[in-house]
Amino acid sequence: MRALPTERTRVRRQVGFVVVLVALTVFLIGASAPSPFYPVLQERIGFSSVTMTLIFAVYAVSMLVTLLLTGSLSDHLGRRPVITAGLLVLAVSMTAFWQAETVGLLIAARVVQGFGAGLLMSSMSAAVVDLEPVSRPGWGAIANSVTPLAGLAAGGLIAGLVLEYVDEDPFTAVFGVLTGLFVLMALLVWVAPETSARRAGVWASLRPNVGVPPEARAAFLRALPALIAGWATSGFYLSLGAPLVAQELGGDSHVAQGVAITAINGAGAAMCFVARGWSGRRVTLYGTTTLAVGTALTLVALAAGSLPWFLAAAVFAGTGFGASFMGVMRSITPLAPPERRGELFAAVFVASYVAFGVPAVLAGFAVGEFGLTPTAMVYGGVVVALSALAALLRKFGSPD
Repeated sequence: MRALPTERTRVRRQVGFVVVLVALTVFLIGASAPSPFYPVLQERIGFSSVTMTLIFAVYAVSMLVTLLLTGSLSDHLGRRPVITAGLLVLAVSMTAFWQAETVGLLIAARVVQGFGAGLLMSSMSAAVVDLEPVSRPGWGAIANSVTPLAGLAAGGLIAGLVLEYVDEDPFTAVFGVLTGLFVLMALLVWVAPETSARRAGVWASLRPNVGVPPEARAAFLRALPALIAGWATSGFYLSLGAPLVAQELGGDSHVAQGVAITAINGAGAAMCFVARGWSGRRVTLYGTTTLAVGTALTLVALAAGSLPWFLAAAVFAGTGFGASFMGVMRSITPLAPPERRGELFAAVFVASYVAFGVPAVLAGFAVGEFGLTPTAMVYGGVVVALSALAALLRKFGSPD
C-alpha cells in the first residue's frame, strides 16, 4: 500500500516533465513567430528600419532587465507561480501583437513579451531539470538544449506558412491561437508537482544581480566563450536572415524568409539529439568549429547570391549552434544545487541574450547607415572570429 503514493508521485512528475516541455516549446514558438510579420507590419503601419531596430531592441532590454531582477525568483516562490505568471504575461503580449495597429502598441507588445520571457527563461529551465526522469539522467540538459531551438525553428516556419497561405486573417491564426495556448499552459502547469520549496529572501533576490553558484563557476567560465559564439550566430540569422533572403537573394515568399530562421534553429535542435551521447569536449569542439565554418560559408553564399547555398550553410552552422549550446548546458546543469538552479540558468540566459541582442541591435542601426550586405559581412566576420576563438580555447583549454 505504501508504494502507491510513490508510484503516483512518479507518474505526476513524468506528466509534469512533459507539460513543462510543451509549455517551453510554445513559449519559444511565440518568441520567433513575430519575426516574419515585421515586414507586413512595416508596410501596414509604416515605420523605418531604425524603428524596426527599436522594436527588436526593446524586447532584448526588457527580457534582460527582467532576468536580472527575477532570475532566481522561482528558487524562492516556487517554479509553478513564476511560470504561470510568465505565461499569462505572454498571453497579453500576443493579444497586443494580434491587435497592433500603431508603432506604440507594437513596441508595448515587445516590452511585455520581453518581461514574460525573462520570467520564464530560468524558471522553466530549472523546472525541466527538477522533473527529469530518474531513469533518464541527463535528459534535463538535453531537453533544455533541444526544446528551445525546436520552438524557435517552429515559430518562424509556422508564421511564414500562415502568412503565405492563410488569406483570411493570418494575425488571428498565429497570435490569437498563441494567446489561447499560453492561457491553457498557464493552467496545465499546475498538474506538475512543485519542485522548489518556498524559502526566505524573496525581496533580496529582486536586486539586480547575476550570480553563478560556486560549484558551477569554473565550468560556467570555461563554457562562456562557446555560449557567446553560439548566440551571436543565432542573432545574426534571426536579425538579418529574413531581410537578406528577401532583398539580396531573391526569396520573395514569406516561407523562404521564415526558413532562414528555421534553418539554424531546426538544425541545432536535431544536432542536440544526434550528439546526446558525445563527450562534452567533443560536442563543444564540433559546435564551435562548425559555427565558424558554417557562418563563413554563409557569407560566401551571400557574396555569390545563392539562396540554396545560403540556406544550406545556415543548416550547417545550425548544427554547430545546437552542439555548442548542448555542450554548455550539459557541462553546467548537474553542478548547481536544486535551490540555486534558477539563479544559474538566469546567468546562462543573460550571457546568451547579451550575445544575441547587442550585436543584432548594432547591426540594425548599421543597416540604415551602410546597407544590408556590408553590415551582414562585418557581422558575420565577427561571428566567425568569435566562434574560431571559442574553438581554440576549448581545444587547448581544460581536457574535460
